[in-house]
Amino acid sequence: MTKRNKIIYWIATIWLALGMTSTGIVQIIKLKEEVDMMTHLGYPLYFLTLLGVWKILGVIAILIPKFPLLKEWTYAGFFFAMSGAIFSHLSVGDDAIALFGPTLLIVLTIISWYFRPADRKVISA
Repeated sequence: MTKRNKIIYWIATIWLALGMTSTGIVQIIKLKEEVDMMTHLGYPLYFLTLLGVWKILGVIAILIPKFPLLKEWTYAGFFFAMSGAIFSHLSVGDDAIALFGPTLLIVLTIISWYFRPADRKVISA
C-alpha cells in the first residue's frame, strides 16, 4: 500500500468513524431532532436505538485490527443504512439538504472500503 493510499484510507476512515459515532450517539439518546426526523420519515422510534447501537458497534469493528470478514459486513451495513436514509428522505420529498449527511457518509464508506489495507481485506483462496 502506498503512503498516499494509506493517508486517504485513514482520513476517510476517521471521518467515517466520527460521523457514525456522532449520529449513533444522538440516535441512542433520542435527541429531539432525531425523534422528529424518524417520525417524519414514518419509522418507529425504536429504530433510533437499533441504528445507533449498530453504528457504534460498526465503528468499533472498522477501527480494531484484524477481523476482515467483520469489517466487510460492517462496510456493507453502513452502505445499506446510508442508502436507506437517502431513499427514505427522497420518498417523503425532503429537500436536497437532508441528503447531505447520508450521502457524505456513504461516500466516506466507499472510500474507506476501497483504500483499506490488505490486512483489513477478506482474502479469497
